[in-house]
Amino acid sequence: MSQDRMSNEAIALASQQLAGASPQDVLRWAVKQFHPRLLMATAFGAEGCCILHMLAEIEPAVTVINLDTGYQFQETLDLRERIKDRYGIEVVYIRPELTVAQYEAEHGGPLYTGRPDQCCYDRKVLPLRKAMAHYNPLAWISAIRKDQTENRAANASVVQWDAKFNVVKVNPLLNWTKKDVWGFIAKNDVPYNPLHDQDYPSIGCWPCTRAVSAGEDERAGRWAGKVKKECGLHVIEVKDGAGI
Repeated sequence: MSQDRMSNEAIALASQQLAGASPQDVLRWAVKQFHPRLLMATAFGAEGCCILHMLAEIEPAVTVINLDTGYQFQETLDLRERIKDRYGIEVVYIRPELTVAQYEAEHGGPLYTGRPDQCCYDRKVLPLRKAMAHYNPLAWISAIRKDQTENRAANASVVQWDAKFNVVKVNPLLNWTKKDVWGFIAKNDVPYNPLHDQDYPSIGCWPCTRAVSAGEDERAGRWAGKVKKECGLHVIEVKDGAGI
C-alpha cells in the first residue's frame, strides 16, 4: 500500500488501465493500493450490496460506512443487519450532529420539501466530510454507474481524484448496467432492499423517494417533481448556494 497521495498522472493511468477491468479486479487493485486507508460509503442500494459481496471475498476488513440521515427507510436499516449476518461486515453509521427532531426544530420544519439541496448537504455531505477527517482514507469506494445520471456519465471515471473530499475515488461498477447488477445479485444470492421489489429502483431518504411507474427512468423516484437528481456526494456543485 502506498502512503502517499497518488499523482494526477498515476490516477489517469490507473483509470485507463482499469477501464475494461471487472469490478472485482478494480477492488483488488484498490485494496492493494490503499488498504487499510480505504473507505467505502454505501446507501445499501443494489449496487452497494454487490460491492459488499465482492469485498467479503477480497478484503472484508475494509471500513464501510453508511450516512444515516435519520430519514432512511426501515427496510434500509434492516438490510444493514442482514449484511452483517451474511458477510460479517458491520457497516458503521455516520450521523449528523443534530437529530431529525433537533434539525427540524432549528429550521422551523423539514427542509426536504423546499430546500432539499441544503438538507442533503447538512445530513450527507457534511457527515461524510467528518468521516473522511476521522478515518483519513487515501481513497473511497462508491457504487455509482455512469448510466444513472448525465453527470455521472460525463464526469465519472473508474479511478478519479475527488476534489470535494480530497481523496481518490474508485468506482468499480461504473461501466455496469442495471441488468449486470441484478444478474450478479441473482447469481450470488446477494441480500438486497425489499423495496426494490416494490418498484423502488433507487432508494434514498423516505421523504424524497417514491416508487416509479413502468417506463420511467430508474431515478425518477428520487426528488420527484424537482430538477434535482443527486444528493451532492457525486457532483462538483449544486445550485442551493451551500458551496458544495
